Amino acid sequence: MQNKSLVDMPPTPAGHFLLHFYAVIARLLIHLLGSETDEKNAERSKQFPFLEGYRTALRSYLSPELPPEEEGPWWDVQIAHLESQTAEHLPLRALIEEAGLGMHEVRLLIAAGLVEEDIRFGALFAALQEPLSARRPCMGLLDWLLSEAGNTQTDTWNSCRTLLDAGLLHVENRADPRAEWLLCVPPVIWDALRDCPSISLATGLTLQAASDFPHLEDLILSELLHERAVRIPELLIGSQITAIVLRGMTGSGRRTTLGAVARSLGRNVLLWETGTPGDDIWRLLGPLATLTGAIPLLRCDPAPGETLELPALPGYAGPVGVALGRSGGLRGPLIAHSLSLILPPPNLKARYSFWQATHVPVQPGALDEIVTRFLLTGGHIAKAALLAHAYAVLDNRLAITAADVQQATRALNRQALETLATPLEPTDDQVDLVVSAETSRELKTLEARCRRREALREHTGPALSQSLNRGVRALFSGPSGTGKTLAARVLATALQIDLYRIDLAAVVNKYIGETERNLNLVFSRAEELDVVLLLDEGDALMTSRTDVRNANDRYANLETNYLLQRLENYEGIVIITTNAVNRIDPAFTRRFDVIIDFAPPDIAERWMIWQNHLPQFHAVDQAFLQEVAGHCALTGGQIRNAALHATLLALKDGVQVSDWHLEAAVRREYRKAGTAYPLAPKFTTRSQGDYLRPFTAEVR
Repeated sequence: MQNKSLVDMPPTPAGHFLLHFYAVIARLLIHLLGSETDEKNAERSKQFPFLEGYRTALRSYLSPELPPEEEGPWWDVQIAHLESQTAEHLPLRALIEEAGLGMHEVRLLIAAGLVEEDIRFGALFAALQEPLSARRPCMGLLDWLLSEAGNTQTDTWNSCRTLLDAGLLHVENRADPRAEWLLCVPPVIWDALRDCPSISLATGLTLQAASDFPHLEDLILSELLHERAVRIPELLIGSQITAIVLRGMTGSGRRTTLGAVARSLGRNVLLWETGTPGDDIWRLLGPLATLTGAIPLLRCDPAPGETLELPALPGYAGPVGVALGRSGGLRGPLIAHSLSLILPPPNLKARYSFWQATHVPVQPGALDEIVTRFLLTGGHIAKAALLAHAYAVLDNRLAITAADVQQATRALNRQALETLATPLEPTDDQVDLVVSAETSRELKTLEARCRRREALREHTGPALSQSLNRGVRALFSGPSGTGKTLAARVLATALQIDLYRIDLAAVVNKYIGETERNLNLVFSRAEELDVVLLLDEGDALMTSRTDVRNANDRYANLETNYLLQRLENYEGIVIITTNAVNRIDPAFTRRFDVIIDFAPPDIAERWMIWQNHLPQFHAVDQAFLQEVAGHCALTGGQIRNAALHATLLALKDGVQVSDWHLEAAVRREYRKAGTAYPLAPKFTTRSQGDYLRPFTAEVR
């Protein structure tokens, strides 16, 4: 202790804590040492010489000597005097006020934590409470050490219960008699009492300084939301509103906005991200928020249809911020008087501001393309900007381009999506999608809708603008092999947006509610990162709802209902394919912006598909190829497989693809389909090559 007098203790958090600390030490010394002529106490003084050191120190810090027991209020006077000298946040003072603690509770709390400050108290406690061998004090021992005239063990128990309920004390042996309960102050609580908390306080619990957040006036929000955000601090002070709930996508600025509110109130932020409300970490949240002068910020992610119960925070009486996703709900005393706001995805103007705020150099003229193409949230823009700049530096450039941003977003996509969805490679620019004229027109309409999805809302009438979002929902229906997945790849390539296919094996779960949770996760990540999402064979999840005859019907209907709702408010581009459109619930039809039918190709289309898939140099007779295209009603997928197999056979023989290679491959496709080959056999002998022999010849 560096101060020469406890009476002149500086009005700082450290000085305030030391006054309380030595008030407890003084009380303990009266019981442990008492009079110097007391023989028993003299032995204790010899056994634990550090106690005499504390008494000597107190005498030197106090004038003229250590206050006797009957002058105990002297400490309260000194503490009150110090508190009157400063308006600075004092952890113990804040705890006393917000948790409603009395001086006995405070002294009990500090006495239980003495071993955290001085290890020699552990040996002292072990000796005093034999035959207990614990080095932490039990409740019965503290009752004796801190007792004053008129106090009983019941008072100590009531004080202990108050501290336990507030999460300030833990008991290690609750099965033992109550007087033998060993009391422990959580280390993070003790550090906060001493005004030296760490940044990472516990698993999922992080302390963030107010200065880490922008001023409310500097937030990038829509005009209406900005006006509301600026008024929130005044609302929290002058009304009964105790919680602010902000809903939105990840990266939409929920935490930043709530942190800016905390900064305007002169408070830090205590971020709670993992755990279960009511668990051990939750019990630390209230007292730590009070001790650190922080506002608790809860990041909650309830599943679709789930309502999360938020109990009150013991030891804390201030406002709370909640960052919530777009699904699920909240209830409980913590948000009994809450205000809820929704943060929409940033519009074009906001994205300009977010990119400019990153201070990453952009090549002249590239910013317009970046802002228009990449519909990212503010948080993802900050991440993408850093990654894009790194890619530019790798290419020996300082300014970023749209290509750098695309590489950066692709890296972010992999981190967030690849556990539940599979990336599909873009198509080559020279790949032609062979479909009917009507299908081609609808695909062009879909591409135009995707390109102008954000501007469309601004140019519609008032009846549409309120319900329209920037999402695009398309249904591709038709038999297998008609080009539905290829069309999705071609569309994503034209839009220069990554395409991800939902892995139904990873999404669908037999446990109740898990399928909806997984779908919500993949949909949320996809719209935040603005990728094209492909749900292949979507009829598996969009089957018609049935009468509820058993529990299976009920939960199958719940999955359908969830997907209906999620598609309606989806903010990205989603394509669903099906080859059994009659199985899809009719309620889905009106929720699709575009429905495109993919029919099996006609003769002319089959001819074009064969031309696209056969090698550039082949020996197939044109008349035979026309006959195959005209009479073999194969789908595009079957033609692709046949062309691939014919090429393989030709490689085996070291020659160009010829008529017999093609016939063998087409025959194979018909065998796979279980139908008869419609043409008369062209080759009846094996004189021109044995395409049925085992593949043993060396490929030349």
